Formats: sequence, C-alpha cells, structure tokens
Amino acid sequence: MILSKSKIYDSKDLNIILDNLEAEINKTRMTKTLSFEQVIAATDKLGQKIANGAFIDEISQLNIDGIEKYIDTIIMSLKRENIEYKVKTELGENYFETQKTKPPFGQKEISIRPMPLGTILHIAAGNIDGLPAFSVAEGLITGNVNILKLPQADNGLSIKIIMKLIEIEPEISDFVYVFDTPSSDLLAIKRMAEISDGIVVWGGDVAVSAVRQFAPTGCKIIEWGHKLGFAYISGYEDKDTELTALAEHILSTKQLLCSSCQTIFIDTDSLEELHIFCADFLPFMEAAALKYPFETIDALAERTLRRYNENLENILAGGTKRDDMVYQGKHCSLKICPDKKLELSNMFGNCFVKGLPKNELFSTLREKKGYLQTAGLICRVERRDELSDLLVRSGVVRIMRAADMSLTFCGEAHDGEYALRRYTRIVNMQ
Repeated sequence: MILSKSKIYDSKDLNIILDNLEAEINKTRMTKTLSFEQVIAATDKLGQKIANGAFIDEISQLNIDGIEKYIDTIIMSLKRENIEYKVKTELGENYFETQKTKPPFGQKEISIRPMPLGTILHIAAGNIDGLPAFSVAEGLITGNVNILKLPQADNGLSIKIIMKLIEIEPEISDFVYVFDTPSSDLLAIKRMAEISDGIVVWGGDVAVSAVRQFAPTGCKIIEWGHKLGFAYISGYEDKDTELTALAEHILSTKQLLCSSCQTIFIDTDSLEELHIFCADFLPFMEAAALKYPFETIDALAERTLRRYNENLENILAGGTKRDDMVYQGKHCSLKICPDKKLELSNMFGNCFVKGLPKNELFSTLREKKGYLQTAGLICRVERRDELSDLLVRSGVVRIMRAADMSLTFCGEAHDGEYALRRYTRIVNMQ
C-alpha cells in the first residue's frame, strides 16, 4: 500500500510513483508552505476524534498491555496545548520569523531565517505501534515534506492516522508520502534517500548502520536508536515506598521501553549485600507481578523462550547454572551478576542486580556512552545532588524517581536532544 497526494495505490505501482516523486516534491517546496497553525489545528482535531472513539477497533487489536493508558498518551500528545508547549520549549517564540542581527565591531547586519530541513525520509521501527505517524507529525510541525517507509510489522494504523489527518487538513496531502516498501528493497529505499535532505532512522545498531551505508553524502542522518535504562540505589528516603515504585515500574513496562530498568545497580562491592537486597526486593516484585499481570500470550511465550535460550547458551558454553545467584519469584526474577556492565535484561519482569560502588559509576557508564538514557535514582536526600551530578557527567540524559522512569511529560527532550531543532536549518542572508 502506498499513499501519495492523499490517494492510495497498490504496492506494484512503487516504481511509477518513485519516478515522479522528486518532481512532485520539488513543486511543493517551490510553491507551498505548511504553517504551524495548520498542523497544530489538524492534530488537535485528530486527538479529539480519537478521544471520541476513532480507530478504537484498530488500537484495541494492538499487542499492548495497558491499552487505555496508551490511548490516553496518544490523545494527550495530540492536544494543542501540548504541541504549543513542545514547540515553545524546543524552538522558542516565533522561531520561523526572520530576525536581524546586530553584530559587534561594526560588522554588517545579517538576517537569520530558520527554515525546514526540506525533505525528510522517516525509516520507522516496528516495535511501537503508531510511532511512524508521530515521527511524521514532528516533520510536519517543522514544515517539512515527509517520506515515510513503514516497518513490515505495521498493522495499518499509521497510514489510517495519516489519512485522517489529511482529511482534516487537505493541505497536508502534498507534504506526506507513505510506502510499505520492505527493508530488503534497498534500491527503492536508496531512491527515497537520494531526494531527501535528512533521514530519520528509528531502530537498533543494525538499522542505523544500514542507513549510514546508503545515505547520500551530505544527507543529515537523525538517529533515534535503542537506549538503556537502569536504577541506582545508594540508600533510601523511604525504603518500602521506593522499592514498591521500582518493582511496579519494572512490571508495568515489562522492561520493553528505552526508559525501562534493565539493571539494578547497588552502591556496594559486597556480594552479601546483593543477596540481602534480592531477598528483600523479590516480594515487592511478586506483588507488582500480581498487580500488572501479563495480558498477552505473546509476552509469556517470549519470556519463556528467553529464559530457555539463556540456559541453553550457558550449557553449550560449558557453564553451570548458578541457582544461588537467581532469585526466582512468581512471574518475575532477580539475577545477581558478578560483572558491573550495563546491559539489556531478559525483560518481562526479569532484572539483573549488580554491585557498583560510586567511585566506579562514571567509568562503568562511559563504557555504554551513546546508549545511556534513564537512571532511576534511589538514595538518601543528602546524596541526591551529588549522585545526580555524577550521572549527568557520565552521559545519562534523564534522572527520575523510580516510579517515574518511563514518565512522559510536555516539553521533554528525546534522548537528550530537542527533535524539532534537528528537523530545521538556519539560513543567513545579507
């Protein structure tokens, strides 16, 4: 399925549409402008339609636990107030208005004119349903023409959302093209990339590396890769409350988000303290597992396969299973590891526990530079500023309370950067 200028075409028409794509986009960029107000009005109306039940059947079929919360998040992100605040935070007031400079030393006055980046190719990941449409929305907010390559796992929701947006504001039709081209069709994707000023890639290292291989020289690559979250514990303000919050975060997110806790680091070098922590924390995990049960058979199957695969790999490597290092609970587990590295856990309520003294925190985290995102910091009040500063210096971009590790809020940066700024360029004119 292909969407071009508000019309749906069969995938077999791919080459015909690509043959004319650059000319169509050039005509739009030469003669048309999509205003921020047009986009914000359309997204606000789209949010209202979703709140009134639009796409409810499609959304309900998504393989997502906590679907009501997911819908609430979608509606909130589309509200006018949220987008206006996002734009103000990321771009400032009246960003796209031309401004005059007043340079020192008698230099000539220069005009500053912010502009859209131009044409953006969005290569979306399939791990978050509806994400492709929201990536395009950020491109529209900044006035860009957007080419979206759908992930193969897309269930059709993204294109339906975009079609509804075009129905609300027909002018958007000239600024969005959607292709269901498979990732294996590199020739077609290269053709899309060749007419783009920037490529937005969502996904892991393999996806990012692939884009770097075929991206034209001079094309801006905007990476939104996989990140890692963790908890760091160095004392408590209120132990029971904080451990309850951490356990509920782990089980409610199933550790599937970049902001989810994969590893719990304890400020210690003592193996005995790690055992004491796991014995204390496991009941909190079991209580959270009852509160946030797995609602899909897929999640249960994946968790079982991951555990089986881990045991099989251990046997094949000639290792022996250390049962004394695993605290197995009902629908959850804690595994004490002898190393100090930050890594992806087995997820679905299975978390690593490692000792990491404060004096080794910086050097350990630097080994994962580029992957650091959220730290859930649990500590005594008098240590919070000191540890927060150390985490910031190491490269962490979100420091949250345990309960709020995956909290989204208006105006937040994305992986330490303001996305909208990356989708624009600055023109100086004399």
